[in-house]
Amino acid sequence: MIDGPLFSIGSLHFYPYGMCMALGIILCFAFLMFAFTKRNFNDEAIDKILFIGVFATAFGVFMAMVFQALYDYIENPSGGFDLGGSMTFQGGLIGGVASFLLVWNLYVFVIAPRTKIKFLQNNMNAAISDALPIIPIGITIAHAFGRLGCTFAGCCHGAQTDAWYGIWMYTAEFGYAKVVPTQLFECLFLVALTGVMALLFFRFKFKYNFGLYAIAYGVWRFIIEFVRDDHRGNFVGGLTPSQFWSIIMVIVGIGYFFLVKYFLSRFEKHPELQSPVRQPKGKKAKNAQTLEIVSAEGKVEENAEVDVGESAEENAEVDVGESAENGLQQTGDGNSEGENRPQ
Repeated sequence: MIDGPLFSIGSLHFYPYGMCMALGIILCFAFLMFAFTKRNFNDEAIDKILFIGVFATAFGVFMAMVFQALYDYIENPSGGFDLGGSMTFQGGLIGGVASFLLVWNLYVFVIAPRTKIKFLQNNMNAAISDALPIIPIGITIAHAFGRLGCTFAGCCHGAQTDAWYGIWMYTAEFGYAKVVPTQLFECLFLVALTGVMALLFFRFKFKYNFGLYAIAYGVWRFIIEFVRDDHRGNFVGGLTPSQFWSIIMVIVGIGYFFLVKYFLSRFEKHPELQSPVRQPKGKKAKNAQTLEIVSAEGKVEENAEVDVGESAEENAEVDVGESAENGLQQTGDGNSEGENRPQ
């Protein structure tokens, strides 16, 4: 754990938690851009998915604070509804996913079909169904770095322990104590989940990553809550808020497999099967040279056809002229002979 800022520039302080969060979000969007490009998404599809994704991320951070403030208010109404406290990841995930789907469907099915503004028209070669196998990988990248930040900040920790794997850190509950590093364990789990989903997608074209993510993280989070001791309030039936939402995530993840198979698949545009929207520079140069050669050959053939046509027409005119002239001569000769015949 690192107490205080990692470094400062004047009055601007850089804390490990904030830096890990920022780095995770940057790497998340960098990966998404790489994966979308590799799968042959056109520029418009990449730009609009990422633009809506940035909005959903910002709204998700806000909802992470709203959910935690709600939990705190339910447990202690006298404390008021305070957004200045901590955040909860699952609240941010729910807010981010919900806002993304809302804005996306509003754009695709309401705005784009009716607008005359060129920028707002839908010329994307990919649908959200094509992006869903990729997006969870980006989420786990950002979340893994976020949990690393939690390790530095001393939040989201486990119970006190004397075990070898315990880490000394300052906590709001116990002060400076040796606790189970549930944040670090979750960071490692998310790194492993990222690798599994990336392998399944890039190697086996697995399109159910969102369902896999929801189930895997839901099960993990439900179990890890038993050793966490970073109190975030009680919710339903003695469950912590995270355990409640973990059950919902598992149910949604199972339902997602059927949703893709029987509904979402019909909206896929399969950009990887379409003509490439961009080519490497070497291929572009080679193709440009090929086009120039083909164009030059076409001009040569066209000129050859014109020359052949002109020659044929000239020869035909000459032949017709000579034939006509010969015919006149023959007719004249015939008339002369007819006049000298005895009658």
